[in-house]
Amino acid sequence: MQKRIHVAVGVIINQHKQILLAKRHDHLHQGGKWEFPGGKVEQNETVTAALIRELKEEVDLDVNSTTAFMDISHDYPDKQVRLDIHLVTDFNGQATGVEGQQIQWVELQSISEYEFPEANKPIVDKLLTLPW
Repeated sequence: MQKRIHVAVGVIINQHKQILLAKRHDHLHQGGKWEFPGGKVEQNETVTAALIRELKEEVDLDVNSTTAFMDISHDYPDKQVRLDIHLVTDFNGQATGVEGQQIQWVELQSISEYEFPEANKPIVDKLLTLPW
């Protein structure tokens, strides 16, 4: 049976309407590709709590609130992922790659130039349809 992983994902948008992306380390699943920061939801943890914790651990941002954006289930050959995606516009701090990962603030119109894991493609597509 495939492993099922529940992931809280943050589409972090700053006051300049740029979106924060992080590059996955090469040794990880889907390594070398760009993604929206986030991480696994632990047992007995809400998606919002997981996202706040993960964004502090990964990119050193203090998140004040999040807004549910979309929910995606995606099957890779070796695992199933459920992405619980939230928009994050209310946060404090300067983003930094705490785990040594490359991070970048990206203009929405250039987001499709980045290579994402398959499961992230519907997020990119939906972001491109938003009225900014």
